[in-house]
Amino acid sequence: MKRILIVEDEQVIVEVEKDYLEAAGYAVDTATSGDTGLRKALEEDYDLIILDLMLPKTDGFEICREVRQAKNIPILMLSARKEDIDKIRGLGLGADDYMTKPFSVGELVARVKAHLARYDRLTADSRTRQTDEIRIRGLRIDKRSRKVFVNESEVACTSKEFDLLHFLALHPNRAFSKDELYEKIWGLDALSDTATVTVYISKLREKIEADPSKPQYIETIWGVGYRFNL
Repeated sequence: MKRILIVEDEQVIVEVEKDYLEAAGYAVDTATSGDTGLRKALEEDYDLIILDLMLPKTDGFEICREVRQAKNIPILMLSARKEDIDKIRGLGLGADDYMTKPFSVGELVARVKAHLARYDRLTADSRTRQTDEIRIRGLRIDKRSRKVFVNESEVACTSKEFDLLHFLALHPNRAFSKDELYEKIWGLDALSDTATVTVYISKLREKIEADPSKPQYIETIWGVGYRFNL
């Protein structure tokens, strides 16, 4: 049974989310303060974390940063704040998804299922496929180890950064819209959520491009989206 950790200080929200997720067949653990949530996330084995942004003692940003340094499991961040800067910061720290309160609990469960299914497929592929390395000029993408190298120096990528880069490299010279990339990598309808893709493309360019302002690998196709160049 998949284990999920909810880190949320509003008890009513905790109970509703827990009830829905347990009804969907998940084992759910909870924490109502940031320090407790961080300790549980690091010390115990969970398959996914639902993380509120505004928490007592340790906020969601800090928890996301520390967990992402240790683990690659999906992190779904929640917040009542609608500012784009919070979303950009959360995704930049390694969150896999971001939902703004109030939201449908049914949609939350759907996103949890999608992230868990995609993570399972990716980890299964990394165990079973034998020829999973892409080399393009100085860039090397090793799907088996889920590692990325630039001129044989490893660059650290989050799970979703790797997924996005690997997908684009598997389909070189083809332009994808932001909506298409969101649906392919996050496994959900875009719902006009194009900021997520923009943030991840920016992060990837910082890591793999010699000059992110003049990208050689991931090109912006104005009015369309992005294309990976051979």
